[in-house]
Amino acid sequence: MELDLAQLRALEATVAAGTLDGAARALHLTPSAISQRVKALESATGRVLLVRSKPVRVTESGQAVLRLARQVALLTAEATRELVEDATFGPVTLPIAVNADSLATWVLPALAPLAGDVAFDLHREDQEHTAALLRDGRVMAAITADSEPVPGCSVTRLGGMRYRPMATAAFAERWFPDGVTDQALTRAPVVVFDRKDDLQHRYLRARGVDAGTPPVHHVPASTDYVAAVRLGFGWGMVPAQQEPAGELVELDPGAAVHVVLHWQQWKLRSSSLDRLAGTVLAAARRKLDQTPDRTVPVTR
Repeated sequence: MELDLAQLRALEATVAAGTLDGAARALHLTPSAISQRVKALESATGRVLLVRSKPVRVTESGQAVLRLARQVALLTAEATRELVEDATFGPVTLPIAVNADSLATWVLPALAPLAGDVAFDLHREDQEHTAALLRDGRVMAAITADSEPVPGCSVTRLGGMRYRPMATAAFAERWFPDGVTDQALTRAPVVVFDRKDDLQHRYLRARGVDAGTPPVHHVPASTDYVAAVRLGFGWGMVPAQQEPAGELVELDPGAAVHVVLHWQQWKLRSSSLDRLAGTVLAAARRKLDQTPDRTVPVTR
C-alpha cells in the first residue's frame, strides 16, 4: 500500500480544521481538491477514513492513518528545519493533552522555554479521556492518569498531585459546626469542576455519603474553581499546588487524595518530542509529589 504525502496532509488538515472548507483554507486549495485527495486516500487504503459530519469524525481505520499522517508531518517539518536555513519555516507544532489542574499550575512554565521553537496545540481534557485523544491521533503526547500505555505509545510516571477537601473558615463554621459529619456532607454545597470530575464524589462515597445528595456548583476552569471555593460557593478538593495561603481551611485532616499522573507519547524518534518529554519530566520532578503510594485512579 503506497500512500501519497499530499493526501495524508489533506486528511490531517481536514481533521484539524473539522471541515473540508477549513482544510482548503489551511492548504490554499479548493474544498473539491481536498475532498478528492481524501477520497483517493480512502481508495488506496480500501477503508472509510472520515465521516463527513460537521465537524468530521475519524473512523477507527482513519485513526491509524491519521497517526501516520501526523507522524510524517512532524518528521518532515523537523527535516526541513535541518536542511533549510530559512526563518520563514515556522516552528514544529506539537498537539498535547493536559489536565486542567496541571495546565493551571506547572505545565505552562515548563513549556515556556520551548515556545520559540515549538508551537503548542494544547487540548485540555479529563485524564480518563486523554487515552482516546492519543489513540485517534489528535495528540502526540498526554498527561494522563492511565498507567497502561496506549498502543504505539510509551508511558513514564510523572508524580502525584495531592488534593484535600477545603473551604473558607466562614463556610466551615456555617455548614460544619460539629465537624465534618456524614449528615453535614449531605447538605453542604460542593464545588465540582465539571461533569467528568469524580474527585469530590469519590471522597463522599468513601465517607458513605450518597454523592448525588448535596447541592453542586459546576465551575469548569481550574483557577475559577479555586476562586469559587475561596468565595464560599462550597467546599472542594483543592490541589496542593493551588492552595491559597491562609485563605482556606482543611475540612477533614488526613483525607488527602494522592493522584498519580503519567506521561504518554508516541513511540517516534523525534527531536521535538524528545525535548518536550525531557522538559516535562524535569518539571514534574520539581513540582509533583514523588511519593509512590496512596494512589487513586482519578483526577481532574
